[in-house]
Amino acid sequence: MLRPKLPVMPQPTGLLTPPAVVEPTTVIQSAPVTPVPAAVPARPTVQLTPGAVVALVGGGTAVALVVGAVLVSMLLAVAITGASVAVCALVIRSLIASESKHR
Repeated sequence: MLRPKLPVMPQPTGLLTPPAVVEPTTVIQSAPVTPVPAAVPARPTVQLTPGAVVALVGGGTAVALVVGAVLVSMLLAVAITGASVAVCALVIRSLIASESKHR
């Protein structure tokens, strides 16, 4: 029926170079070199003015309030959903119980 065609690997073309001969080298010990400490790159310093501090505190407070409001609203939504499901379950149970008594 259907047979997959296997790819044919082509033979390498071009000249093959023989491997290079590595000759051992001698290590000559010299006087120990004292390491020079690396120069610390100059970093820009962050200077906080009183206005910037107030802005940061205000922004952080706003973020905390927004995140808190979102979390509380999600918790409230879950609580309301759970309560409504419980009420529905009680109503259905009551209907089933009253139906079985009437028969």
